Amino acid sequence: MRPFATRSRRPLAAAVAALVVVSSAVLAPATASAQPAPRWSGLDTRQWDRPIPAPGVTAATVPLDPSLSLPEAGRAVRSAYGTIDQHGRPAIATSAVFLPHGTPPPGGWPVVAWAHGTTGLGDDCAPSTHPRSDRDAEYLGHWLRQGYAVVAADYVGLGTPGLLSYLNGHVAARGIIDSVRAARADGLPLSPTWALVGQSQGAGAALVTATRATELGAPSGLDFRGVVATGAPANLEHLFQWGGPGFPPVSLPTGLNLYAFYILAGLRDQHPEFELDQFLTPRGREMVDSAEQLCYEDMRAAVGDFQISQALTRPVRDIPDVFGHLQRYMGTPATGYDRPVFLGQGLLDLDVPAPSALSLAAEMTLNRQPLELHVYPDRDHSGTVYAATPDATAFLNRVMG
Repeated sequence: MRPFATRSRRPLAAAVAALVVVSSAVLAPATASAQPAPRWSGLDTRQWDRPIPAPGVTAATVPLDPSLSLPEAGRAVRSAYGTIDQHGRPAIATSAVFLPHGTPPPGGWPVVAWAHGTTGLGDDCAPSTHPRSDRDAEYLGHWLRQGYAVVAADYVGLGTPGLLSYLNGHVAARGIIDSVRAARADGLPLSPTWALVGQSQGAGAALVTATRATELGAPSGLDFRGVVATGAPANLEHLFQWGGPGFPPVSLPTGLNLYAFYILAGLRDQHPEFELDQFLTPRGREMVDSAEQLCYEDMRAAVGDFQISQALTRPVRDIPDVFGHLQRYMGTPATGYDRPVFLGQGLLDLDVPAPSALSLAAEMTLNRQPLELHVYPDRDHSGTVYAATPDATAFLNRVMG
């Protein structure tokens, strides 16, 4: 990671790794639980043999299973729509759309596009096929009570053909923008005025989306106003590039190892020419294979105390221009924002340690981006979502007005 410089240095990566392992001493042990069966609301999209519509065009819409809705939603639907995947091919993606109770205002409900955190890469991990977590249900319900419709994309590959390209912000950006376009084109009473709200994996996706929202959304009449991102996984490529046998030279928490295996699975799919299996031990290959299927809690149980440094037989830097590839794949931009950015970070965050987002904030400040940084000294990853809600609400009320 890099607070101010643009060139990566191994000592800095080691320092960040040391910070992470010191912080992990207070990490609560994971509790494994089997992933419940998904509920498809009558629209099972794992196989798709129908024509794929153009990006931003709906292929099918059904009422969302009531058990998957939110108390604050007056209406909820599940939709399949066209987008573009990580290989540049037409693809089908899915979303859930929640509308507030009551009569929409003139011009329709203003939109919050929700970019969700890590759920996994397998088809059974699509958020629109499961009840929302308590935290997410409360958070999304808050935005509905504020009078915003919520368009919650699953990301292409979750519950649809192909593999989710984990932390690939540009693919997520296209899918998120297309989800908003499709929801409006589907006849739902939605305003063209919209903003992004994302947490964790979704915070990174939301930030990349914010740099492309005007370019990809304005031709369809969308009026993008700003982005709220909490727990953003920025600058991880500066550490990941040094991965290899025995590096990091410290034991990482289960969650960080889990994310690393999800990243390797996404990279293997995106770049078959890397022949990543040749960089992996037999158990390392087993973990990456599992990452393609297992949802978050089951993957935590599978990873246990197995370290990414034990999974690699060769340094990742043996791949030519690996840092460039990683930056293009999972980098979070420090420039290119044409609308206000709210960045929230808890200093007790162990899932995405504070140096990640704070280094991005430093870069954005140096590049004179429209940043509003909020730091919550006593909050962890999930706690930051709650702590930031009043500040984020005031931010959105201001930029959406």
